[in-house]
Amino acid sequence: MEIRQIFENKKDYMDLLFLADESEEMIDRYLEKGDMYVLFDDGPVGECVVVDLGDGVFEIKNIATDPSVHGKGYGRKLIEFVLENYKEKGHQLLVGTGDSPLTIPFYEKCGFKEHHRLKNFFTDNYDHPIIEEGIQLVDMVYLSQEM
Repeated sequence: MEIRQIFENKKDYMDLLFLADESEEMIDRYLEKGDMYVLFDDGPVGECVVVDLGDGVFEIKNIATDPSVHGKGYGRKLIEFVLENYKEKGHQLLVGTGDSPLTIPFYEKCGFKEHHRLKNFFTDNYDHPIIEEGIQLVDMVYLSQEM
């Protein structure tokens, strides 16, 4: 297993990016200004994009692992990598997600706590309903962790 920073051709990993964000337009808003990392284990199996929000606050804008490797700890490895590599640069790491029974417990197990919510984020910013586990996502839930 190896995590590499990607500087060029970030869109070569759109299949992984789309796992966490269905909209190329939304991905385009942060992809080039963010630091992208890809986790390789016999090929790319996960990715993470981190953006500097200023004042020592960083946000994971996109994180995903291929469904074929879910439950193998790759997502946790990416978060641990980010926490370790950004602790000298900042003091807080945020991640935004839908109010989903798939993602919220994962982030909580990684040490995140709910920080705030953006009401109607998914209904206001996507041209179609975003459904996860049969539930339409409406609000963006932000979780945070001190670094």
